[in-house]
Amino acid sequence: MTVDEGRCLVRQIEGHLLLAAAREEGRAAAARTASRLGWLTDVQRHELEREFVAQYLTLSRMSWQRTAARAEDLRGVYETRYRSLRQRLLACLLLGYVVLAAAVLLVLSAVA
Repeated sequence: MTVDEGRCLVRQIEGHLLLAAAREEGRAAAARTASRLGWLTDVQRHELEREFVAQYLTLSRMSWQRTAARAEDLRGVYETRYRSLRQRLLACLLLGYVVLAAAVLLVLSAVA
C-alpha cells in the first residue's frame, strides 16, 4: 500500500466515523424531540424520527461542505500570501547581498 492509498483509506475511515457520529447525534435529538410529543403513535414517532435524522444529516453535510469550501478559500489566500512574502524576502536578501558586495568593493578600491 502506497502512502497516498493509506491517506485515502484514513480519510474514508474518518468520513465514515464522522457520518456515523452525525447519524447517532441526529437519532438522539430525534428521540428527545419525539419523546416530548406523547400524543404521537408509534408509527408517527418512527416517521418523525426518520425524517428528523434525514434532515439533520442533510444540514450536517451542507455545513461540512461550507467548511471545506472555506478551508480551500483560506488555503488559496494563505498560499498566495506565503509566495508573496517569500518573494519579498528573497528580494531583500538579494538587495542586502548587493549592498554588501558594493561596500566590499568600495573598501577594496579605497585600500588599493
